[in-house]
Amino acid sequence: QVQLSESGGGLVQAGGSLRLSCAASLGTFRDHVVGWFRRTPGKEREFVAALSLVSDYPEYGDFVQDRFTISRDDAKITSYLQMNSLTPEDTAVYYCAARRSGFSFTSESDHDYDYWGQGTQVIVSS
Repeated sequence: QVQLSESGGGLVQAGGSLRLSCAASLGTFRDHVVGWFRRTPGKEREFVAALSLVSDYPEYGDFVQDRFTISRDDAKITSYLQMNSLTPEDTAVYYCAARRSGFSFTSESDHDYDYWGQGTQVIVSS
């Protein structure tokens, strides 16, 4: 069973930065596509970013606009989401997710991810 755990959320002022971390059970990010999603109250889960196993080019949601960077440290079995130039519209619960083994490409659909962390709250004040 793949287990994921996010950390790094918190309260930040508009224009500030946060780095979210996603710790995985052993071997997960070497063999699994990793993605980040977010959810705000009353809205569906929204794609933020993802890294495939076959490309060095990550994918980002349209709203990111070069403000966020996803990375993966396989040695530490951790994925990171560096978020800069945050706005109040970025306030959400952020989730780390992974596709099951055998899928090498990213997806923007949360239905394609099989393993999820518990989420970490990000609040951006104006």
